[in-house]
Amino acid sequence: MSVGAGAQTAISKLAAGFARLIPDRRGVAAVEFALIAPLLLSMYFVTMEVAQGIEANKKVGRVGSMVADLITQQSEVTPSQLDAIMKIGGSIMQPYNRSTPKIVVTAIGISATSEVTVEWSRKLENGAYSKGPVTVPASAVPPTLQMPGSFLIRVESYLDYEPLITWSPDAKSTLGLMAAFDNIDMKETYYLRPRMSPTIKCATC
Repeated sequence: MSVGAGAQTAISKLAAGFARLIPDRRGVAAVEFALIAPLLLSMYFVTMEVAQGIEANKKVGRVGSMVADLITQQSEVTPSQLDAIMKIGGSIMQPYNRSTPKIVVTAIGISATSEVTVEWSRKLENGAYSKGPVTVPASAVPPTLQMPGSFLIRVESYLDYEPLITWSPDAKSTLGLMAAFDNIDMKETYYLRPRMSPTIKCATC
């Protein structure tokens, strides 16, 4: 009987201790903060990344439009001039510098029989300048722009966008599912017609 009484006494003391803790509100704010802080920080970083990604995508579009605009103001160009224009276009991406943009400039001629041919092409990829594609499929040109006997400058701008949260190899290996957002493909394509002459020549391209 004494053992049972001792157990009951211990249970009664434990219950009394819990009863005293129930109205005690000290430390509640710290516990709530510890629970909410990770969620708030996650929402902050996601919002920041989305905003930066949208801005980078807008800049990819500006790269294409600016390069196309400068080229179509010429009646004749050289590879060095094209390289300089693409370099200026690439600088639009600053201060973003986690990956480099790719820019492809293609001069497209459309014959009287609506045959699509590449007159010349130039590209910037991984910081190096070289000749671009020598052919393009007719389907690459929108039907509304396939006017017989016309000339087009097509500028394609690409960027493998790397979010800040995956900026380092260690981050990529430890973030788990968040690393799925690494290397987001961004692309814009612009078509413009020459302004100063029917065509734009590049004899040495």
